[in-house]
Amino acid sequence: MKRGDIYWATGLLVWVVILIVPGLRSAFIAVTDAHPYAGGFVKFAILATMGDLLGIRILKGDYVIPKGLFYRAVVWGIIGIMVTLVFTVYMGGAASAQESARLPFKGSNLAQAFFGSTVMNLTFGPMMMAFHRFTDMYIDAKHEKNGGKVTIGELVDKNDWHSLVEFSWLKTCPFFWIPAHTIVFLLPYQYRVLISAFLSIALGFLLAIAKKGKPAQSLSVT
Repeated sequence: MKRGDIYWATGLLVWVVILIVPGLRSAFIAVTDAHPYAGGFVKFAILATMGDLLGIRILKGDYVIPKGLFYRAVVWGIIGIMVTLVFTVYMGGAASAQESARLPFKGSNLAQAFFGSTVMNLTFGPMMMAFHRFTDMYIDAKHEKNGGKVTIGELVDKNDWHSLVEFSWLKTCPFFWIPAHTIVFLLPYQYRVLISAFLSIALGFLLAIAKKGKPAQSLSVT
């Protein structure tokens, strides 16, 4: 075990302690309930970034701080804000659709969670993944050009559309995120965004395992 592993594990342990110690958990929930968007930003900025670092650790055998780490964390934070909003929108929308008989199994929490997760990951999910992919590419390109101009056109040309569509959209959305978010939506609402951020760590781990042995490429959990 390397020193970086101890630092990473300590960071994860802090979050676990917050969740399992009643007083800390109550205080954490009270703060995030009062400031949901700020809470979503912090949860994703920290935990999803930890997932990125774990993926790098698995791929390269050590923790390598990627260029633009602060900006990558800010992007994750923005995604956390987006997730905080859309969780409410899609779960509320699924309930409303069931209530008006536009979706079946009215009154079933499991059905509502599944419908909310499915519609979210077939609509918002792919757009969020594209947003994250292109912001990561933009950060990389800015560093490669020492702060020079980066155009949308060159990012579109540079993007690996096969991996985005064939893997991120057609594999992770239906086979990872839909079932994962179905479970998340069955939890009390106070924990949904936090557990979703934890899932980014899990997906970062799975992606790194899948990429091991393949040509080096930028790691992204999307």
